[in-house]
Order: sequence, then structure tokens, then C-alpha cells
Amino acid sequence: MTSPTSRRTVLAAAVAVAAGAVVSSSSGPAAASGGAGRPKQGMHLVDNGAWTSHAEWRSGAGNGVRAQGGRRPGIVIDRPAGTTSYTDPHTNRTATWEYASWTSPAHCSTVPATEAVAHWNAHTPAGTWLQVELLGTYTDQTATPAYVMGRWTAGDGDTDIRRTSVDGQSDGKSSISTDTFAIDTPATGPRLASYRLRVTLYRLPGSRLTPTVWRLGAMASDIPDRFTVDASTPGFAGELAVPSYSQEIHKGQYPQYDNGGEAWCSPTSSQMIIEHWGRQPNPADLDWVDPSYADPQVCQAARQTYDYQYAGCGNWPFNAAYAATYRDMSSVVTRLRSLNDVETLVRAGIPAITSQSFLATELTGAGYGTAGHLMTVTGFTADGDVIAHDPAAPDDAAVRRVYKRREFENVWLRTKRYNASGKVVSGTGGVCYLYWPAYPTAGQRKALTAVGIR
Repeated sequence: MTSPTSRRTVLAAAVAVAAGAVVSSSSGPAAASGGAGRPKQGMHLVDNGAWTSHAEWRSGAGNGVRAQGGRRPGIVIDRPAGTTSYTDPHTNRTATWEYASWTSPAHCSTVPATEAVAHWNAHTPAGTWLQVELLGTYTDQTATPAYVMGRWTAGDGDTDIRRTSVDGQSDGKSSISTDTFAIDTPATGPRLASYRLRVTLYRLPGSRLTPTVWRLGAMASDIPDRFTVDASTPGFAGELAVPSYSQEIHKGQYPQYDNGGEAWCSPTSSQMIIEHWGRQPNPADLDWVDPSYADPQVCQAARQTYDYQYAGCGNWPFNAAYAATYRDMSSVVTRLRSLNDVETLVRAGIPAITSQSFLATELTGAGYGTAGHLMTVTGFTADGDVIAHDPAAPDDAAVRRVYKRREFENVWLRTKRYNASGKVVSGTGGVCYLYWPAYPTAGQRKALTAVGIR
């Protein structure tokens, strides 16, 4: 997105505030220069936890769910634990739902974290939905509230709730900002030491339908405060074949989904990568789109990622969850260490959707500045420069860009920057979405493992 100030800017501010301490983890950005602390080379800043296998599903505490085996293990409603009433704040409809829940074992983060973002891969037939909560323990041994990280369903029909984040969650030590858990005062307060994730599955009473959850996880991190990062050394040249879609040709389309154009960078990027993997919406899924609009699948992606509380399409886990609604797809939200990590992924055929903010003068060839924007890295030139599919282009033909490696890496990995007025504002600290086949090749699995994802 290229709008002046976005909710994503507010989220990234939490990264900048939380960045003062030097911490360790299981995958994280390269050592920084120009920050409050300089981590030693090799120290890690990000921890990725996830539950995906049949044994892992059986290791949790189930209440009315059943762990399914097979090629893609998951959990489903077995015998509902009870019923509950839910009033949808976006439709004002009250309905009764059967529910069942699963709570993970405690995951002890290798990072005493200042932030955490949950993710899930699931199938939710019409009339079903799920809620994901984070139940954390601080480093002072006290507990967080049961924080709602998202209420989600793939659809938005008459029998569906409206997918939503939940505002107003805080305990004086931490808060939830749309999709991100953040420590309020990391310089003096405790950090997140461990967490459990609880997913609750809902369906209409008497229904035999059920959500199926194949993956549940979170990224915990503590990124040091930094205006600049050390430059990585180029190590790979090559380019993936990825469709090119412009968000800007949709400007003014569907005000109910944040009006297209600048607001649709995230779903536009997601759709490009989904189609890179050979997945597309069914023709019937696009019947609602005005036939005069080009690239109707981008409109579909915007509708299916829209967060009715945030009132936009930039919810990170909702985009990842949307990608995983396609046949045999997996997805996560994480942070990476450097462009060398992206090279590792691209070499294995996996593009990365990166989040960054910058002035027009800081990224040569972009032609715009942004408080928060998503684009896709699809390759590297022989000189190591970044080949990106940037949806902030006037048309599809102009989406493919080449950006200078040093500039791109810095605006992506930093946590602080100066805006046009000279005020210190935030950056995202290396956030990215990764989408890949549920049954990856050995090379793809090795690349994902190398960047901390399993």
C-alpha cells in the first residue's frame, strides 16, 4: 500500500519501541549498525513455533476435537464440547454455535520476545469458523490474558460470521494491535517467555460440517532498534516465473473492501504467489465481480482477506490463511535475517512477500514513498539486485521492477526510519509471508528449514 499512514505503520511502531534489547532466537535479521544495541553475528532474533503432525495434534489438550491422520494431519470437531452465543459486531446478528477446542502444549520461545504473530492453515466450509488465542507466560512468570489473535472464516455468506481482529485487548504489560501481540514497555517490562495457542472450532448446531486445521503456529521476535542493517553479500542469481498484477488498476473498486488501489498491496501480492503455485479461484468464485474489471481474482483476494475490524486487507495472518485455502497450500508469517535468506528460498522456487516502508528517495526506481507496502521478491540479477513484483505499478506490464540490493534490504529490515518531515517513525524489521506447497520437494523443505520454518 502507498497511503500516507496506515494501521500497519502503527503495528510497526511496536517493533521500533520493542527493539532496544539484544536477544536470541531461531532465525532472525543480520547484525545491525546504528541501533541501541548491536547483536553479535550469529545471534538469532526470531522463533517460529508450529503444530502440524498427527503426533503434535495428539500432544495437545482437546475438548471435543479429533486428531486426523493421513497425508495432511489436522484437527476437526468430533463431539462438540457445548454451545455458545456470538453476536457478530459487524452484522449485529446473534447466533448459537456448537464448538470444540484444542490447546497446544507450551512452546518455550528461544527468544524472550517483544512481539508475536500467530498463523493458521485451515478449511472452513460455509457455516463454520475458528478463533485463535494466545495464552502466554511472561519472563516474570505471570500470565497474559487469553488474547484473541483472530476470528476467521474463508467465506462471507449468510451463514458466516465476518472475519475480524479484536481491538481493545491489553493487561498493562502487553497489547494486541490487530494481528500482533506487543510488549508495551520492553525497556522496563517483562517479555514473552512462552505461549500456548488455543484454536476453537465453531459450526451451526446440528451440522455435520467442521473446520479442519492443518497448521497452527506463531512467530515470536525481538528485533533490535536499527536505522540501518549490515549489507549481505550476493550469493544467487535467477528469477521465478510469477504473474504480474497491479493493485492500482483497481483504484475505486469495491469501497466495501477498502476501495482498491493503494489499499490492496497485500492481497495483490498474495494472489501473484498463489498463482505462481498453479492455484486459481474457480470461475464461480468470481461471478460477483463486475465483468468489466480486469484481473477479477485480485478483487476476490481482497474480499477474502478483508478484516472487518481493521477495515482493510492488510491483516498479515488473514492473507496467509487465504493462501492456505487453496488446494494443498501452506503459509506462514515470519521474519527473515537478510536477502541471503530470500536467495535460499528463491533458489528452491519459493518467492517471498516482503513488507517495507520508505521515502521515494530511498528506493531508486519505485517512484513513490510509503508508510507500509507489500511486494514480492521473485529473483536476483547477476549483480545481486532484487527483482520484485511490485503491485504499486500503473498497470500489470509495469509490475516487474529491479531494485538496488542495498536500498531494498535496508528499507525492509530496519525498524526505524525518518519520514518526510524528519520525524522518527517505524519499519517492519524483516516481516514477510511465505507460501509453499503442503508437500514440498526435498529442496524446498531444506530451504524452509534453513530460514527457520518447518
